[in-house]
Parts: sequence; structure tokens; C-alpha cells
Amino acid sequence: MGFLEAVSSALCMNVYVVGLNQLFDIQIDKVNKPGLPLASGEFSVATGAVLVITFLIMSFSIGIRSKSAPLICALLISFFLGSAYSVDAPLLRWKRNAFLAASCILFVRAVVVQLAFFAHMQQHVLKRPLAPTKSVVFATLFMCCFSSVIALFKDIPDVDGDRHFGVQSLSVRLGPQRVYWLCINILLTAYGAAILAGASSTKLSQMIVPVFGHGLLAFALWQRAQHFDVENKTCITSFYMFIWKLFYAEYFLIPFVQQNVEKGNLGKYILEFKAVAL
Repeated sequence: MGFLEAVSSALCMNVYVVGLNQLFDIQIDKVNKPGLPLASGEFSVATGAVLVITFLIMSFSIGIRSKSAPLICALLISFFLGSAYSVDAPLLRWKRNAFLAASCILFVRAVVVQLAFFAHMQQHVLKRPLAPTKSVVFATLFMCCFSSVIALFKDIPDVDGDRHFGVQSLSVRLGPQRVYWLCINILLTAYGAAILAGASSTKLSQMIVPVFGHGLLAFALWQRAQHFDVENKTCITSFYMFIWKLFYAEYFLIPFVQQNVEKGNLGKYILEFKAVAL
């Protein structure tokens, strides 16, 4: 039940965040993504607003009912950053700034999702003391790289609309081609660090799966990257969805990066992973 509470409340909050962004981006989406429900006119603004508010209420209702402090905290942070990202109001609309936009996505997907849900399952569901494990430290660091790529890549097909409406994404500033190869290099570097992290395991089963799994994903990424056309929006969309598949595939590998991390070795493990990535 605790697992379902976390998943369902997070899904509802995700609908709120994505829906809110579409509500405030109707004019931009008419240029960049005319097939979306609001931009195409399939949904009215009123319908969109009702859906967004309903899912927000559902998310917080599930979170409050769970009485889990880590889960409620995760929902509150996601609500605040998701709103700050999209809402067009003074001091908000952080998506206009490339650094703030990327920070919102990175903090929620890489930090909040990993640590808050880990704390929810450990403390609230399993009633265990909160102790860091190698898998959760690895997941947080690895997903920081992946979330940065998602934040950067999603703006590549939106250059025309973003430039017209004054959204200074990195793709607008540097150009889609340079941002694309930046994303590929970040992912390949993260996979390289993950392979070395897996190779450092003392148990054979905890070494073979991460090493060969990440190696296979890195090879698939490199092969597909050679046939990318930055001018073809269909190709961009397909590749973006491929990145999401890699993102979710990672959660099948994370459990194999096990072992408890002693307090004295936690900082050492983080520094080692960062050193490999750099």
C-alpha cells in the first residue's frame, strides 16, 4: 500500500506539472507542438484547468492520507518547482532562464524522486532506520546526469517557438546541434562512470549486470546517435523518446548496485563517482 501511495501520488503530481505547463504555453505550443490537446483545441482551457486542479488535489489527498513526511515533502517540492517553472507571474516562469529551468527538472527527477521516495519506503513503509545504500547514492548521481540531458534535449525541437516568445533555452543560445552533442557526451560519460562503479563491486553478480548492462545501453546510444538529424523534427521526437527508454531502463540496473554504504565511505564513494564522470 505504501508503494502504491508513492506511485499514484507522484503520477497525479506529474499530470499537474505537465498540464500546468501546457496551460501557460498554449501560444508557444501552437508553433512547437500543435498536436497537443490545448494547442490543437481538442481541450478547452477550462477543461485543462479542471483536470490540472483535480489531479493536484488527488495527489495531495493521497500524500496526506499516507501520513508519510518524506512523501508529502516530495509532493510539496514538486508542486512548488513545477509551478515556478511554468506560471507566468512576477519572479516565476523560471523556464525563461536556461539554468533555472534545468535546475527544476534536475532537482525533482534526480534528487527528490530518489531520496524522498527512498526515505518513504525505508522509514514509513518498512520501518527501518534511514541508512544510505550504494544503490541510492549511485541512482542520485547517475540521474543528475540523465535529468540534465532530458532538460537540455527537450528544448531542441522547440527553438523556433522559444526564440519567438523570448524563452532563452540553451538550444536557442548555442544552437540545437551543439546542445545535441553535449547531451550525448554527458550520457556516455555517465555510462562510463556507471561501468566503473559496477566493476568496483566485490560480488560477481553485482559486477556483471551493471557492467554489461550499462555497456549495452551505451553502445545502443552511440549507434543511434550516428543517425540523428537535428533538422528533422520526427527524428528529434523519436530520439527524445529513446532517451526516456534509457532513463527507465536504468531502474532495472540500479538494484544490482547494492551494498550498504558506511558513513565514513559515503563521501569517498561520491567523490570517486564524480571523479570518473569528470
